Amino acid sequence: MKPLDLITIGRSSVDLYGAQIGGRLEDMSSFNKYIGGSPTNIAAGAARLGLKSALVTRVGAEHMGRFIREQLVREGVDVRGVVTDPERLTALVLLGIRDEHQFPLIFYRENCADMALCEDDIDPAFVAEARCVTVTGTHLSHPRTEAAVLKALRIARESGAQTALDIDYRPNLWGLAGHEAGESRFIESAQVTAKLQATLHLFDLIVGTEEEFHIAGGSTDTLEALRAVRRVSKAALVCKRGPMGASVFEGEVSDSLDKGQTGPGFPIEVFNVLGAGDGFMAGLLKGWLTGENWPTALKYANACGAFAVSRHGCTPAYPSWEELQYFFRTGIQNKALRKDQALEQVHWSTNRKGDWSTMRVFAFDHRMQLEAMAEEAGVPTEKIGAFKTLCLNAATSVAHGGRGYGILCDGRLGREALYATAGTGLWIGRPAEWPGSRPLTLEPELGLDFGGLNEWPAEQVVKVLCFYHPDDAVEMRTEQEATVKRLFTAARRIGLEFLLEVIPSKVRPVDDQTVATIIDRFYEIGVYPDWWKLEPMRTHASWANACAAVERHDPYTRGIVVLGLDAPQAELQESFALAAGFDLVKGFAVGRTIFGEAARQWFAGRMSDAEAVEDMAARYRTLCRIWDEARAKKGEAA
Repeated sequence: MKPLDLITIGRSSVDLYGAQIGGRLEDMSSFNKYIGGSPTNIAAGAARLGLKSALVTRVGAEHMGRFIREQLVREGVDVRGVVTDPERLTALVLLGIRDEHQFPLIFYRENCADMALCEDDIDPAFVAEARCVTVTGTHLSHPRTEAAVLKALRIARESGAQTALDIDYRPNLWGLAGHEAGESRFIESAQVTAKLQATLHLFDLIVGTEEEFHIAGGSTDTLEALRAVRRVSKAALVCKRGPMGASVFEGEVSDSLDKGQTGPGFPIEVFNVLGAGDGFMAGLLKGWLTGENWPTALKYANACGAFAVSRHGCTPAYPSWEELQYFFRTGIQNKALRKDQALEQVHWSTNRKGDWSTMRVFAFDHRMQLEAMAEEAGVPTEKIGAFKTLCLNAATSVAHGGRGYGILCDGRLGREALYATAGTGLWIGRPAEWPGSRPLTLEPELGLDFGGLNEWPAEQVVKVLCFYHPDDAVEMRTEQEATVKRLFTAARRIGLEFLLEVIPSKVRPVDDQTVATIIDRFYEIGVYPDWWKLEPMRTHASWANACAAVERHDPYTRGIVVLGLDAPQAELQESFALAAGFDLVKGFAVGRTIFGEAARQWFAGRMSDAEAVEDMAARYRTLCRIWDEARAKKGEAA
């Protein structure tokens, strides 16, 4: 069994997608950044569907090259074949959505990194690991990249792998049109036809639109073009027909496209056709490489293409395997798929990146408590920021680059520490609430419209603490629920994960059903937190009821973390032992138990920076050990 299902070869770029819809590219004022390039999209889309995929390309030795590499790793794509070019820049593409027919784009590919791919970049041992090698047409347009592709295809065939071609014809990238013609999909060219036909015999599968087969076959009559391709290739030919689906011809091309093998189509609203072909190819390869018949493979392909045309961006639009199965079960509930809230929730939650199955979080987002400590010691609040940097140093010394560690830090008093966490690999939660507020109000930095969230880095998780109880007055419940719902909606819109912390015991007495009732209510109003942060409940029944409530509404949730409430270590050890018995509880987020004593001593000048870091690191390390041991005991019992 080969370790890789698929290697794709060719273009890799950063797509800058205009965020405004319905205007000219000239008038777009902000852009969303995604990975792009047909082979890159296909590799990521295939990985989402469960294939073990890899990419062979080049990227620049700069920020955008690192972005592509890091995003591919997050998507589960093998990047051993991604070469860093020390001289050339990563390719860029600017794209926009004008309407359902116009999608202006500009390629910035002058001497770009991926077009420097050469034979030396093709590692025979690596290519031989794959069951299939897929290439796209652009890399046949230049002698250097063509040589690299031909070498990979030769190795693939010698190692018994299957080969596939996505024609992916862009006249602009073959030098047939100017920079303004990036949207153009077809210009006749005998030279391009000859170049393609010289390689078509090397493939087991050839995929293209009718226009792409026109260039491959040298005729604008689709059936004649397909027959011309058949004369030089024994490959299965898959002709994409837009809203009419696709037709497959394994043998002779019949006298009608309708006589080819087909799969079910999905009539949905067209929002964005860019990247739809790459999504289609990912779905097709999933079916083809797992031995499905053509109708099933085309069902996967058509559905993946439907997702792509209904969402913003290319790779971000592609479905996970779980999402695809959900879609097949429920069918089209809204032809504008991106407006189907249930489907979008599955899309979001099954495509989140990062393994956070264990959560050991040092929470020093405390503002009100640290302000009180500073005031008690008679020191200015400006010193709190320096102390929070010490907290971060303690956290990183314990994490030491390992997985499953994180922090909670604010952007008002702890800005320097918060910014320093970028790229550290830590889980980063950032509070949005005004400390101690009830009814819930938010930090002023968010603004009245919560637009301040646009300034938050994508790796930060929006955390909000709400002092909420089911027995609150109707007015109080309504106001707090509305604030949480608006914040959740704003966070989801811009792609930030959301943590909801609820503490009912500070409001009224609680019983074994209180937290479960709160969880049910927030799901009822449409709030689907990625994370729940819950106080340490004292009974097995309370935890069982809370976990059952979450699982009942959201089987894909990230999980629950336990907060500390300034409890002594011995008390936390007892609560950890109880909470760790539930799989949904992933760990803890504890603050004052770790930093409280160090903060008082440091503010009072009785503890040095190094001593404070050492003290907090020791306490944090001990809590990590206590949690890990509690979880291990749960595993042993199971």
